[in-house]
Amino acid sequence: MKFIHSLVATGLALLVSTSHLSAQEQSPPIPVGSLSAFPTIVQTGTHPTLTWSVTIPESVEDIIDIEGPGTLVPKRDVIMDVRILGAGVTASSYYNSGFTFVPTECQVNVDGGGYSPIFYGTNNDVNPNEIVYTRTVEEGEQVNFGSRYYYNYSWGPWYSTTNSNGNVVALRNGDTPPTTTPMHYAPTIESFIRPYLSEDGKIKIGPRDVLYLMELTHTNPNHSGFDLQDMALLVTFYDQVAEGGSAQDDSGSSETEAESDDNGSSAQNRKKRKKRGRRRR
Repeated sequence: MKFIHSLVATGLALLVSTSHLSAQEQSPPIPVGSLSAFPTIVQTGTHPTLTWSVTIPESVEDIIDIEGPGTLVPKRDVIMDVRILGAGVTASSYYNSGFTFVPTECQVNVDGGGYSPIFYGTNNDVNPNEIVYTRTVEEGEQVNFGSRYYYNYSWGPWYSTTNSNGNVVALRNGDTPPTTTPMHYAPTIESFIRPYLSEDGKIKIGPRDVLYLMELTHTNPNHSGFDLQDMALLVTFYDQVAEGGSAQDDSGSSETEAESDDNGSSAQNRKKRKKRGRRRR
């Protein structure tokens, strides 16, 4: 358990749904493709032309840069969705041995336009499937997040992706949370974090997601209470979808195609990360 000015973060978190939304719903988590033959009916001794296409899923590194403690800078225009996963700051009760959740605030700043609140409430107010903020972020615009708690008629310290000193971390799929005790072994791990951890303690999210974990009640990373579970939010990036249901030119995945002539040689076309091909047999 973690204490600061009678504040603690415990494992008393609101259980969340297992049907978590992530970028995997926008971009395939594994390569997918198609194979076609033309003509479909051929005479004996002839062969159809085979055409195939493979779509390789993009990772978040292909879409954005993460600068400093956690500033996001898109490499192209993308849509950004933000979800609050949990708010784990609690205070000890004066009337019993239990704890009550403390109101916590999360704000976002896009391209230096000032911070705007996107969430204020306790963990009981969190719906991890609800998008609390969405907008199109243009190439090169900086995106930052910050958080603080409210207790005893005053605000706690403010920590953000620009001045966190380790209190705010941005994690990608496969990263290991930088806590003193491995997060998946932590005795007070919040239930809203567990669905996003693999069995070996690594972050398990979509390929186009960024998971923010924030520590709001401690500053010493060697303290047992420094567990980065006071605020958790998931940021998802995807591309604008045209009216017909197809993605625009800057797609969220890399399409790979290949072409071979009758002699079996291949011509590679890498424009827009595409390879097209046909193969005659």
